[in-house]
Amino acid sequence: MHGGPLFRMQPFSAVPARLLIAPQDLRTADATNAADIYGGRFLFSGHLVETQGRSPFELKAVHEDWQRELHSFGWLRDLRASDSQISRQNARALVEDWIRFSGRWHEIGWEAEVVTRRILSWLAHSPFILQDGDHEFYRSFVKSLARQVRFLRQTINETEDGVERLHGALAIASACISMAGQGRFARQSIRRLDQELTRQILPDGGHISRNPRALIDILADLLPIRQAFVSQGLEVPPAMVQSVDRMMPLLRFFRHGDGTLAHFNGMGSTPSDLVATILAYDDARGAPPSNAPHSGYQRLTGGASVVLIDTGPAPALNVSGNAHAGCLALEFSSGAHRLIVNCGVSPKSNPLWRRVSRSTAAHSTAVIEDTSSCRFLSDRPFGHILGAPILSGPSKVPVEREDDAAGSRVIASHDGYVAEFRVVHERDLRLAADGTVLDGVDTFRAVGPIDPEHQYALRFHLHPSLRSSLIRGGSAVLLVCRDGEAWEFEAPGNEVMLEESIYLSDVYGHRKTDQIVVNGLLNEAPSVSWQLRKTATAKLSRRGTSDFDEIEELEELPLEE
Repeated sequence: MHGGPLFRMQPFSAVPARLLIAPQDLRTADATNAADIYGGRFLFSGHLVETQGRSPFELKAVHEDWQRELHSFGWLRDLRASDSQISRQNARALVEDWIRFSGRWHEIGWEAEVVTRRILSWLAHSPFILQDGDHEFYRSFVKSLARQVRFLRQTINETEDGVERLHGALAIASACISMAGQGRFARQSIRRLDQELTRQILPDGGHISRNPRALIDILADLLPIRQAFVSQGLEVPPAMVQSVDRMMPLLRFFRHGDGTLAHFNGMGSTPSDLVATILAYDDARGAPPSNAPHSGYQRLTGGASVVLIDTGPAPALNVSGNAHAGCLALEFSSGAHRLIVNCGVSPKSNPLWRRVSRSTAAHSTAVIEDTSSCRFLSDRPFGHILGAPILSGPSKVPVEREDDAAGSRVIASHDGYVAEFRVVHERDLRLAADGTVLDGVDTFRAVGPIDPEHQYALRFHLHPSLRSSLIRGGSAVLLVCRDGEAWEFEAPGNEVMLEESIYLSDVYGHRKTDQIVVNGLLNEAPSVSWQLRKTATAKLSRRGTSDFDEIEELEELPLEE
């Protein structure tokens, strides 16, 4: 009713007189793409399409993700970065093509999320697009922009809850302060943005989806809009100020020593340049917090070591579409080396890899009978149509924390396996104050009769940059970093195995790696003690290379899939 045929039939004459301000685009541009776009070569979402002299908006039967990126106009930043007359003319021509071919309707181009990204892109790059343009193009551009804002305003309540709806509120608010004559909509849009920020940003700065990536995406759009309020002499809404102040420390909370964010609940590869730009706006720049109780995460630090732990229940059904079954999963890093990781999220738009990445087995935690601790709608009939939110999972995740001179300790448990296996998984982690030893105990407490044949597997996925090998007759694993730093993993009294794994969150695609696995029967061995201990620091050879590099010269390790 709001965004369908009736919307398209409505007359529209409310054209703003002019644009007042252009919010900044914080995302990194690549000027080298401008030449490809001018030549009709569009590489989006891993798909290359050559238009052969036609407008890309005329093409049919092209991959949907490619079309979403095309219609979102994020590539305008690449044209702008080239800073040439040809790029400006090309940008105007493509905008005119979109207005002519898709300005009234397009099945993908008018999806709410795509409209949101296009509004923000057009506003941010409007000085570049409009420079040297005539009055007729200016009016056509502003009219189309206003029409898209009206569409988003009418359909925002029907968009997917969570980040997508918040982005919609941000786009509407940004348009209202950027276009003239929006006074009657401005108060309403600002009030709606305040409501969404208050509802979605938790007291500790996390997002209700529990996805660290949400912080990056929200701040990348929120910070320029906050600056636009200041530039216009308007009072910055209190919820906007509070949300930024809360999210900045938590963004630091999720960072490892190499600057990447931990792979929890939908976080993939880290856009390091964008994160660095966002953190430059952090006035406090203090140490990250040690825990995020509302978001459900804990952080242990000692020396150069960092341990991040997922200690939260499954998100609410309406915002769990990308959440993972990784309760009590951990990631461990030492300085710039990431050792234990989760598999992360695949950049490939593939339902199979999406299911794999969300399973418990893709996380560094305990798995019982290869069954995930959450149940997804995608596993049910019609799930492929309705999406894949979490139907059930851990709901009680009690957490205890101790910090003293000897180090930091976290004890947490979850009930995700109670319904099916009548077992509570408890994880006890202690990191020494100097960061050289991480001790862990995984316990499986029975809350009812247990099938004597049911097994568990403790999985510790390793970062693909490590060299791993079994030592001491298979009772321990040696991990060697590229600069010679070494760590040993052992689980006394248990057989330790080294199996294949895959790292999904590399910017270059999937990479082969290994995982440490400790198996056991729930009845016979309900508790496993293990330790990760640093055994050697970085050591360079006389030639200025590490021992690891010398080994690679003799035997190249195939890391790329």
